[in-house]
Amino acid sequence: MTRKKIQIKKIDNTAARQVTFSKRRRGLFKKAYELSTLCDAEIALMVFSATGKLFEYSNSSMGQVIERRNLHPKNIDTLDQPSLEKQLDGGVHAMLIKEIAKKNRELRHMRGEDLQGLDLEELQKLEKIIEGSLHRLVEEKGGKIINEIDALKIKVMSLLAGQGHLLEPGQSSDSLGTNISSMGSVDPRQDCDSSCAFLTLGGDPRQDCDSPCAFLTLGLACYTHFHANKVLPPIIMVLISDGFVSLILNFVTMDEDYDVIVLGTGLKECILSGLFSVDGLKVLHMDRNDYYGGESTSLNLNQLWKRFRGSDTPPESLGASKEYNVDMIPKFIIANGGLVRVLIHTDVTKYLHFKAVDGSFVYNKGKIYKVPATDVEALKSPLMGLFEKRRARKFFIFVQDYEENDPKSHEGLDLTKVTAREVISNYGLEDDTIDFIGHALALHLDDSYLDQPALDFVKRMKLYADSLARFQGGSPYIYPLYGLAELPQSFARLSAVYGGTYMLNKPECKVEFDESGKAIGVTSEGETAKCKKVVCDPSYLPNKVKNVGKVARAICIMSHPIPLTSDSHSAQVILPQKQLGRKSDMYLFCCSYAHNVAPQGKYIAFVSAEAETDNPELELKPGIDLLGPVDEIFYETYDRYVPTNTMEDDNCFISTSYDATTHFETTVQDVIAIYSEITGKTLDLSVDLSAASAAAE
Repeated sequence: MTRKKIQIKKIDNTAARQVTFSKRRRGLFKKAYELSTLCDAEIALMVFSATGKLFEYSNSSMGQVIERRNLHPKNIDTLDQPSLEKQLDGGVHAMLIKEIAKKNRELRHMRGEDLQGLDLEELQKLEKIIEGSLHRLVEEKGGKIINEIDALKIKVMSLLAGQGHLLEPGQSSDSLGTNISSMGSVDPRQDCDSSCAFLTLGGDPRQDCDSPCAFLTLGLACYTHFHANKVLPPIIMVLISDGFVSLILNFVTMDEDYDVIVLGTGLKECILSGLFSVDGLKVLHMDRNDYYGGESTSLNLNQLWKRFRGSDTPPESLGASKEYNVDMIPKFIIANGGLVRVLIHTDVTKYLHFKAVDGSFVYNKGKIYKVPATDVEALKSPLMGLFEKRRARKFFIFVQDYEENDPKSHEGLDLTKVTAREVISNYGLEDDTIDFIGHALALHLDDSYLDQPALDFVKRMKLYADSLARFQGGSPYIYPLYGLAELPQSFARLSAVYGGTYMLNKPECKVEFDESGKAIGVTSEGETAKCKKVVCDPSYLPNKVKNVGKVARAICIMSHPIPLTSDSHSAQVILPQKQLGRKSDMYLFCCSYAHNVAPQGKYIAFVSAEAETDNPELELKPGIDLLGPVDEIFYETYDRYVPTNTMEDDNCFISTSYDATTHFETTVQDVIAIYSEITGKTLDLSVDLSAASAAAE
């Protein structure tokens, strides 16, 4: 018996029609369910029976499906035709419908659809909106990546803690955990005897390599600290891409050609590495140490103790070692100075946080005085008498109004020819006032400036005044949180973001020369990296530099601020040469736990000067006596070198050693000179200084 095909037409019998409706409705809903399940479709069914009864089915929400249907592009135009009742209802519904249509068009534009009808101005506005959205998205993504990294580090430490053979005798999992690098800051202050560490950010991982160097990349922030002599893989790479985090193995080789090889990770070398990478040069950056910063690094307490006392067990009363970040080249940053301009020019400020330094002081006739930072302080200052203040005020007005390109402001003086002494003599200032202006405001190291053209002297004073007004604080200086080692690390990040390659703990680093005496590469551990030019600090080419003096310094750990500095958490005290009977100035420099360089309640003070004797303890005593009680004190003298080679003849570009000044202006001048020699370009530092700021207390 064959099945008879039912003719599709209205069923006249009421009872039969109701039975058929019930059966077919259930079958229809069943098919809709199967379609939504099998094909991941969003379905909504509404059925009204002949009697007006409503039956409906939706695999999600009936209201959402209907709203989605109304907002579909094919139906948008029909939404502009509201019913008569809705029009009579005040037009509110019609306005909402049109607003929905408008927002949908904007949404399609954000997705890059239907852009043909937009003019140039509309496209530019759309571009700005998308850029802002992308910036917020990247920030949010970065935050989640950091959280994932933190979670990964905790897992790694847990795994290592569970494997006893991975730890050295007597080493705890906590101590091992401190050597896992942090996302926010490279930490060279860890006590690690790391094997060669290779770091690259923004570039492609080097493939097919035989070197045992460790490679670590963390998106836009990556740091390397690995312990040797442990049963660990030769390399761990943490790769973050589009939010995906994975651990894989990789290796790297030196057997490549580079435009520039930079030796040493001091501040000057890291700035140059960053600038070269941004310019598109292929850069390899190497260091014999297993941390960043070279001579300008910051040490934790254990490292400080080991360097000066020969052991790594400081007294427990000084607090936790990891809370110390003691600068080896103590300096402050002038708020409107060259280093700030470089930071803004390279956008490195996004990696750093600063605080304004509380005060600048000067030593005069056995006492410490505040260098006036406001008109009120100037009027109250005992550094000058009333009539001397009036004379000094006229000189300050001349300096402030002076514009190099405006002859009207020169008052008939050619500052490129007349000396500073001649300019000052026009105002009849006393010797003590001249001493104060030249050393506490113009920040000259000695009195030699008096017999040199006055232009540099006036520019220095204008820089001091502009920097003082920058944050309207008690001094013209700023200082980075966690110490000065943050500076080279941040420029290293910049270089890596633009493809720079970093290798730490590379022994020897021997510069190779061809027959004509030109540098052609650098060899370490049997591998040679070829290059066109070599940049390095003096320690890598000792036969191409000469000694020009020494700097003596004392590093002091204290439990109080420098006396007579208004309890300042950070301060500078200048001791002019005449006040001490010296050939150059002496400086006191203090920072504290407020800058995250020491535990709560601890202060780090430095006394530094150009060494004029071989006895730093005796030579620095006038400055140390001003500090009051000291918990611990360390003395050191280091040599200052300048290059003697002709850079264009041997392709070796050697930086000068750090001088005894309390700022980085000479540092930046050296960097600019080397940059121009290598690239043939002038570094444009005409930047918007408002792009950087110092954190409030």
